[in-house]
Amino acid sequence: MRVHVVAPAGFDSPDRPTGGNIYDRRVCAGLAEAGWDVLVAAVAGAWPEPGAGPRADLARILSAIPDGETLLIDGLIASAAAAQLLPHAGRIGMTVLLHMPLATVLDTHHDADAERSEHAVLHAATSVVVTSEWTRQQVLARYRIPAHRVHVARPGVDHVAEPARPVRGRLLCVGVLAHHKGQDLLVDALAKLAERDWRCLLVGPLDRDPEFVEQLRSRISRLGYGHRIRLTGVLSSAELSDAYSTADLLVAPSRSETYGMTVTEALAHGLPVMAAAVGGLPEGLGFAPDGSRPGRLVPPGDPAALAAALGEWLGDESHRLQLRAAAHQRRSTLHGWDQTTHEIATALTARAAFQEEGAQRR
Repeated sequence: MRVHVVAPAGFDSPDRPTGGNIYDRRVCAGLAEAGWDVLVAAVAGAWPEPGAGPRADLARILSAIPDGETLLIDGLIASAAAAQLLPHAGRIGMTVLLHMPLATVLDTHHDADAERSEHAVLHAATSVVVTSEWTRQQVLARYRIPAHRVHVARPGVDHVAEPARPVRGRLLCVGVLAHHKGQDLLVDALAKLAERDWRCLLVGPLDRDPEFVEQLRSRISRLGYGHRIRLTGVLSSAELSDAYSTADLLVAPSRSETYGMTVTEALAHGLPVMAAAVGGLPEGLGFAPDGSRPGRLVPPGDPAALAAALGEWLGDESHRLQLRAAAHQRRSTLHGWDQTTHEIATALTARAAFQEEGAQRR
């Protein structure tokens, strides 16, 4: 079995550890381990808003794929590339890996051109893979695609994760430093907790939204928190694992999120999570086998509510112990990347059903 994978340039770089890039890397490796012949093409450009050059590169890559072959293409590229993809939809099996709907990527309430492109691409695709049930429901509601063609393949975790050895009051927030991740909301919440004993690491790339990062640094400086909040930039795999293992709590204050891989990565270490109740974050947080939450959900975009929840966490040892116990239980319910790969492979082999559906429509 052979699959042609089209992903954004740099997705395989350790210096760009976004959730989408990590997912793409793990899926490519998993498919290869499962016996697939994986042919990867990386497309440069500022997707989903590239210039003419990247679009021409994509068109050349697609034209070189032989008839009857299978394509897995990252939605960051696919959703914005109807003009390049649609001419090939009838001759190759096209699966779109949609990490998040394009309107969410563009951070806009309405972009008619983007919506038309994504609508056309997703309807032409053999199948669509999303990373959470929440995202699946968004796609079904917005684009009215037949439900059996939209597959969920949640991110996996590494079950060999080192169990947390928490340092009391050490807060951890992992993700690209950008407006949609909400690190500014966390800093504003911590501004209300100056008298409490805490330290906070903000881990993630600093170059994706330089203006946001500069504003964040200025806010931290004005608060006099330079010794308490540290922007680490990208950490190595070993350094990040150590950060999870020695943290007391992961905080995920995102304004938008389709799943939140950092949440399940934290839970794999037995680390409780405080997350905004937005998008797929509640799904990622999930429940322990006894039905308890391995953390806490707070209203999104509300620094006061986040501060109150953090204040309770820092001041109530029994509360911390309860959530930490639930987080340790939740570890057993998390699935590995092998299951994610299996779910992707199922979507890739759905072409026969799609062709039969098309024949019935004709």
